[in-house]
Amino acid sequence: MRFPLHITLDMVRHQVRQAWRRNKRYPFVVMIEPLYTCNLACLGCSTERHTGKLDDRLPLERCLQAVDVSEAPVVSICGGEPTLYPELKELVEGIIARRRHIYLCTNALVLEDNVFGKVAPHRRLTINVHLDGMRETHDEVCARTGVFDKAVRMMKEAKRLGYHVITNTTVFKETKVEELEKLARFVTELGVDGMLVSPGYQYESVDREMFLVREEIREKFKHVLGMSKRFRLQSTPMFLEFAAGLRNYDCSPWSTVTFTPKGWKGPCYLIGKEYYDEWESFWTGVDWDYWESRKDRLCQNCAMHSGFEASVVTGLRKSPKDMARMAAWNFFG
Repeated sequence: MRFPLHITLDMVRHQVRQAWRRNKRYPFVVMIEPLYTCNLACLGCSTERHTGKLDDRLPLERCLQAVDVSEAPVVSICGGEPTLYPELKELVEGIIARRRHIYLCTNALVLEDNVFGKVAPHRRLTINVHLDGMRETHDEVCARTGVFDKAVRMMKEAKRLGYHVITNTTVFKETKVEELEKLARFVTELGVDGMLVSPGYQYESVDREMFLVREEIREKFKHVLGMSKRFRLQSTPMFLEFAAGLRNYDCSPWSTVTFTPKGWKGPCYLIGKEYYDEWESFWTGVDWDYWESRKDRLCQNCAMHSGFEASVVTGLRKSPKDMARMAAWNFFG
């Protein structure tokens, strides 16, 4: 299976529960950014994510409250660099106790010091290591040499210790599709459990000509779509067809909600128009109809999985053919 059975079943239960409540919109994933502190200053990352002070981190209790109130079955712990969060062990244990599934998004540089031997492997925990290419490319994006080699060593050790490990790759303007193929073969040979590939999106605070416009996304993702037939990519085939320009979906910005040291980020993980202290003011205060429509100029070149994979899932009920295809992709792909 592309996704472990327990994750798949919990996601299905969550959707059935929300349908029973007649909820049109509901979170699939809650992204917790417990801190903005980072040990890298990557070229494609927003400034706030590598300039934060450790003292400004979210308290553990606030993180767990966000998990509770969102009711999302999947929790993505990101940042900053979340493995620098002093209360990470307690945060992971608290989320697992709530029977949620965790993706720990990391550059892997301090896994050996801060995770291995402290945060135990668990079927509800996935370590998600960011790799933006092979050695030269990844180190250039991270603005530091040696990052790729350290990440590879840590992934090997994580697999040896029994962790579930996937990689996450952002496709930029200069990304070569040949290198994506090479990277996919490389991580497959490492024995990782999956690979997420997503088009880069320009954060408002990143002033660099490295991000893709819509036509460039479509060109590169036609090739990624072909790769998905040979490698264990985590993106659904329908999302990849959307990114390749072969389908169209409205956005589902409410499907991936983000809690940060500034509060709930609206309207979405990528666009911080406003921050809300409390869940209710966030959930009722964002104009979801407007942001779903993708009319805003900030949405024109966005094809991020965080906004559109939920659109794929909620659209399955309209197409038995797509539903059968999704089941085959997950169980037999």
